[in-house]
Amino acid sequence: MRRVALIVLLSIAVAAAADKARFAPKPASSYPGHQTMNNITIAAVPYISEEQAKSAFDKKNPYKYGILPILVVIKNDTGKALRLKLETELVDVQNHRLDPMPPGDVVLFDGALNKNYSIPQPISPIPLPPRHKGGPLDTWEIEGRAFTAKLVPEDESVFGFVYFNSALRPDSHLYVNGIADAASGKDFFYFEVPFEDPKP
Repeated sequence: MRRVALIVLLSIAVAAAADKARFAPKPASSYPGHQTMNNITIAAVPYISEEQAKSAFDKKNPYKYGILPILVVIKNDTGKALRLKLETELVDVQNHRLDPMPPGDVVLFDGALNKNYSIPQPISPIPLPPRHKGGPLDTWEIEGRAFTAKLVPEDESVFGFVYFNSALRPDSHLYVNGIADAASGKDFFYFEVPFEDPKP
């Protein structure tokens, strides 16, 4: 019985890995919304359409539930490895800034908390077992495809999603910071990546 259970678990893991491998973004420079500085190219792609959502999140479209997923693709052409401690903000035309929502909170999100989702809840004086009631976005793709890379090897790309409890507003962009030379620790300048072709 244990052998059967193990085989089933391994089959599920292999299937999940195969599904994850099927999601492959295009090169960063091929997206209309990208910026290149110091031989680093970053693309930021909002996933709001049904077609986009299906390619990344299967049957769920996070944007329908108030979550804006932004695909971040980083290409390293510096000739050196890059260390990442990525920080992102969603910035609109009025310079309002919004921090990303942790993927673990997205899977619990019920669509009604807006940007106050991170307000701490009162602590009970009596220890209780934690309750993990997933929301409508409780699917492995949310956390499995989140941006988690800590290193970009020379001439390689990394990618993943960051999530915002926000609508996509005209002329907004993604602020990206936290990229450094892995050997020297020297920080690179921050990026402001547009979501459309920059205006002339």
